[in-house]
Amino acid sequence: MASVTYQNVFKKFGDVEIIKNLNIHVEDKEFLVLVGPSGCGKTTALRLLAGLEEISDGEIKIDDRVVNDVAPKDRDIAMVFQSYALYPHLSVYDNMAFGLKLRKTPKDEIKKRVNDAAEILDITHLLDRKPRQLSGGQRQRVAVGRAIVREPKVFLFDEPLSNLDAKLRVQMRSEISKLHQRLQTTFIYVTHDQTEAMTMASRIAVINKGLLQQLDTPQALYDKPNNLFVAGFIGSPAMNFFPAKLSVNGGKVTVDAESFKVNIPDALSGPYKNMNGKEVIFGIRPENIHDPEFAPPNIIGEKVPVKVDVTELMGNETLLYLVSGKNTFIARVDPRSKKRIGDDMQVIFDMDKFHIFDASTEEAVR
Repeated sequence: MASVTYQNVFKKFGDVEIIKNLNIHVEDKEFLVLVGPSGCGKTTALRLLAGLEEISDGEIKIDDRVVNDVAPKDRDIAMVFQSYALYPHLSVYDNMAFGLKLRKTPKDEIKKRVNDAAEILDITHLLDRKPRQLSGGQRQRVAVGRAIVREPKVFLFDEPLSNLDAKLRVQMRSEISKLHQRLQTTFIYVTHDQTEAMTMASRIAVINKGLLQQLDTPQALYDKPNNLFVAGFIGSPAMNFFPAKLSVNGGKVTVDAESFKVNIPDALSGPYKNMNGKEVIFGIRPENIHDPEFAPPNIIGEKVPVKVDVTELMGNETLLYLVSGKNTFIARVDPRSKKRIGDDMQVIFDMDKFHIFDASTEEAVR
């Protein structure tokens, strides 16, 4: 098993910096997810670790060994790609065994490893088939199996579920998480899907424009995002944001978003008492906005008048798209809510769960 360290890593293509001073330490047996929008550099970071791209500056270590100049085949890693990358003319067995044959592994050992991996992934009955005879989910299992038989120190996954349909993605998420628990090996997983990141990771590294924005547990990223980007990227639907000013009067802190005003609870107002007149961005998640008829008891609520613009009835919840002055935002409310398009209503903001960001730096104010 192995830890992985990115130490002051840069990657440039010509004059364009794709990775900018990346510093991450991945613990042994950890499941780390690199997440961010398309083009942010997360796949490049994975390819640097795999040796498929050269580092422009900095060091990458597997355990305490610097691998900058180590050939990919000697890094003791295995990678699962988005495209599966299976040989169409080979059977499932031969696809899984191919890398071991290149390393001249004894036939008995190859057979044992392939059969063990096939049993783990429930594809033993598919070993004689060709890739064209498999579904997308089965092909992905074969690609994972090919990585398992290598028995590497580190598994790398590059958006492995993006070609699957929604139902199969949910199933494969669970299977990869169980595989991590079973193998007790270091997993580094790249995705643009924050739901995958939240449900699978021990920790998440959020990357944007080549810069690491925040590295923490899924719950910490959700509860205490460092900046506006992380707050908007983690959570679905995304956090609502409102341009606003803070007003401090007699120790009472009010958020003025023009079309509405809400008071910050006294117990939480400490960081904002010296910010009178400060321009900020007020953030609140859709799940912390309630239909008053079904608001949870004992919350510190502030009422905001709105008009319902669109409704989405999801069965287990209802999404209300709301308008307040120039502000449009989303509330995730109880499915029993009777509010419909065109209704005027008041919603309740749970003021135990708000976020404040500096309007100029976009950093969280705490």
